Amino acid sequence: MPAADLEAGRLLFAQDCRFVWGVTEEGALPPAGLPEVAFAGRSNVGKSSLVNALTGRKTLANVSRTPGRTQQLNFFDLGGRLMLVDLPGYGYAKVAKSKVAAWSGLIQRYLKGRPELVRVLVLIDARHGLKPVDLETMKGLDEAAQSYQVVLTKADLVRPEARAALLERTAAALSRLRAAHPEILLTSASDGTGIEALRAVLAALALAAPRR
Repeated sequence: MPAADLEAGRLLFAQDCRFVWGVTEEGALPPAGLPEVAFAGRSNVGKSSLVNALTGRKTLANVSRTPGRTQQLNFFDLGGRLMLVDLPGYGYAKVAKSKVAAWSGLIQRYLKGRPELVRVLVLIDARHGLKPVDLETMKGLDEAAQSYQVVLTKADLVRPEARAALLERTAAALSRLRAAHPEILLTSASDGTGIEALRAVLAALALAAPRR
């Protein structure tokens, strides 16, 4: 990745990042403003950990080993340039099924109908790869013509020799999906793998998005 892009990412994420909004129902979404990037994925895939790693803060987003800890759409204002949106996990969570159903409905409506949303990062645990629920979510984004990009998390827990095969399998699956960004990012919130590259991607989105 070009040095200029990496520098743009570092500059963006050197800005203050603060929690500004928590949403549990569609009518409570914040008003139009900054471009938004959403972090989606199965419960316990590492969404909150990745938000913390990107912003260089350990406790900005809640982190737990218990699936289902994030129980609302959390909006974080990054330097008045970009809104990071940490979504509740889809799939298994240690909460009531009725609550999971409510989250799922809210997430789907947000992902398919938010004009400010410039990209969805679909996080996939690198140890397990794509699951049917991930493909279902991405097919829904395809139908909504919503741009999304796969980010493989917890790369530090996958042997280096297995990473190439993982990337190849994932790319083959994405080649059949229309709205998927072709670049797959391999990251680790623990050892920093891919964090600078992802910052650069998000900085480019912030610069390219029209101001409202």
